[in-house]
Amino acid sequence: MAVKVISPGLSTSVQDLGRPGHYHVGIPEGGGMDRFATRIANLLVGNQPGAALLEATFMGPELEFTQDATVAITGGELPPKLNGEERPTWESFPVKAGDRLSFGFLKGGARAYIAISGGVDVPVVLGSRSTYILGALGGYQGRTLKAGDELPTGQASGKSGLSLPLNLRRAQAIPSELRMLPGIYWHRITEAAGKRFFEETWKVAPEADRIGYRFKGGTPLEFVEREQPFGAGSDPSNIVDACYPYGSVQVPSGTEPIVLHRDAVSGGGYMMVGVVISADMDLIAQLQPHTLARFVPVTLEEALTARADGNAALARAEEYLAG
Repeated sequence: MAVKVISPGLSTSVQDLGRPGHYHVGIPEGGGMDRFATRIANLLVGNQPGAALLEATFMGPELEFTQDATVAITGGELPPKLNGEERPTWESFPVKAGDRLSFGFLKGGARAYIAISGGVDVPVVLGSRSTYILGALGGYQGRTLKAGDELPTGQASGKSGLSLPLNLRRAQAIPSELRMLPGIYWHRITEAAGKRFFEETWKVAPEADRIGYRFKGGTPLEFVEREQPFGAGSDPSNIVDACYPYGSVQVPSGTEPIVLHRDAVSGGGYMMVGVVISADMDLIAQLQPHTLARFVPVTLEEALTARADGNAALARAEEYLAG
């Protein structure tokens, strides 16, 4: 079976749960930016949680099916339309050969996940089918989709009519609170600057993609004066090159924080004020430009508790769909 791309949308790519294990050689884990939505979309159509699907940003594609299949859309509220008739999100529904799937205007969130029974059957590269766009690796020819592409899919066996109740989906408050663990470079800013950083409300900048999310609108950071070490740049936020953890928060020149996301580079010369905890990275993936957000300091113990709570919420959703 193949799915024909009539229109690709703004930025649509093949993703799965990523390719861990290669960050030390500069290849990020990648995969769906919203892990919860990725896994649930696949389960709704009878796939394994890590099957390849489509991640659509801000605007959905238009697809034509060559065989019968089951489809589900999760993540951002991007209303699907089957042959022009609107269908629900977070619920699987059948499509037949010749049907066209399109999308209305985005009503909430930023990224939608389109799962097709059997999964998108592109080649496995370094253990994953996900697209690393910056490195032109994996996915469909290492790039976002274009009109005329034909996506092969696996053997379809999904059952339609399965849905995830609202109470088992992830809630999203505005302004969003992004819990952050202050990092080993926190001492590089003054005590007053650190206090303001957490007190102020920031706004998502237009520069928000799979590599990182930039935030603006807060007071520039004040740095503790020091003589720059050999090998560091002249900017006060520069350090001798270091590794960048997933979720790390850079503040180049102390002006606009950048949270590094799924496709970020693995190291560089900017200090990191901290790391957004893993439990909140799905939330960042659904923030639109100009959305308000605050950074909230947490301890390591609180971060581990939040991760356990997130895993428990995912387990409840998976158990519901399995039962």
